[in-house]
Amino acid sequence: MNNLMVELGTKRSIIRELFEYSKKMKQLYGEDKVYDFSIGNPSVATPSEIDGQIIDLVKNDNQVHGYTSSVGNVDVRDAIAKDLNSRYHTSYTKDNLYMTCGASSAIAIALKAVVSKDSDVVLAIAPYFPEYKVYAMGAGAIFRVVSADMDNFGLNINELEKCVNENTIVVIINSPNNPSGNVYSKEEIEEVASFLLKKEKEYGHDIYILCDEPYREIVYDGINLAHIPSIYHNTILCYSYSKSLSLPGERIGYILVGQNCNKASEVLAACLGAGRMMGYVCASSLFQKVIAKNASALSDLKVYDENRKLLYEGLTKIGYKCIYPKGAFYLFVKALEDDAYKFMERAKNYNLVLVPSDNFGVKGYMRLAYCVSSQTIINSIPAFEKLYKEYN
Repeated sequence: MNNLMVELGTKRSIIRELFEYSKKMKQLYGEDKVYDFSIGNPSVATPSEIDGQIIDLVKNDNQVHGYTSSVGNVDVRDAIAKDLNSRYHTSYTKDNLYMTCGASSAIAIALKAVVSKDSDVVLAIAPYFPEYKVYAMGAGAIFRVVSADMDNFGLNINELEKCVNENTIVVIINSPNNPSGNVYSKEEIEEVASFLLKKEKEYGHDIYILCDEPYREIVYDGINLAHIPSIYHNTILCYSYSKSLSLPGERIGYILVGQNCNKASEVLAACLGAGRMMGYVCASSLFQKVIAKNASALSDLKVYDENRKLLYEGLTKIGYKCIYPKGAFYLFVKALEDDAYKFMERAKNYNLVLVPSDNFGVKGYMRLAYCVSSQTIINSIPAFEKLYKEYN
């Protein structure tokens, strides 16, 4: 028996633990009496035309449930390449893409593809999505954390420069960021790219940026998101349609390896090999067909901006200190005591389900996923006020 696997299977991530807790509480108190900000489960509906297409495919396509090529169907990869080229003035083709079971498998596969020694180091910049550590461990790498810029949770370049050494093989960049909602500027990415290029030459081996982008389309206030593969040559981009099309449970995404990546065809082949070894033989046939028809489509995402303002303004008016999100659908809120776990437990007394920041590599904050109904946010504000008064 693999004891590590038992541990991972027995003790879920804190996000999942709280998600399960909230479901029990809703059974006890009712859906409208529990304010669940635990998990990034989109509340926005999938576009109705997609639901119609799914029904049509199931009824009329006799290969809808069949195997696809391991790398993915040609038409879906062509459609995605065309969409990316129209957005970023690039020249991607189907041969730059590998369809995956969402961004999680994409990240796990990409790390397995490029990690070759047990001394290889994968760096994540805090705050970071906690499962990165699990994926790095699965690839056989050493996982290390670049400490957070506690002033604004920007890209902590000074600390990154201290952490990179001759064993560094991957730097994970997640922008828009889960959990802080920050968006790294093009200038920040360019500074990181310049530094890593210098280190590649110094160490004599490739250093990859693994770009995790499931929130790419959820940015606010006219911000233009930097396309990292156009800035840094050795970028592997991992994407999911979970948020842009509200399809989290369908597990459909891709890996992009750009033409500028060193030995790009070998890197993509390594991703295919890693997927084969890990049992990801092909992404959902049905949802590859759906994405082929909807590569440029989006759900109606504007409600997240409305929710952002509702929650930020509601909490700051009470007196909470919050990081104003530039993207994604998370609000990072300063806990009212140093121990975020204790604050989480006290919040439960008011049926507020909040995620403590410790697992994201930061102390003393809470992550609130505001991809909920606007009414849930409105109804939760009195509970937040009672919690605040308990501390003050």
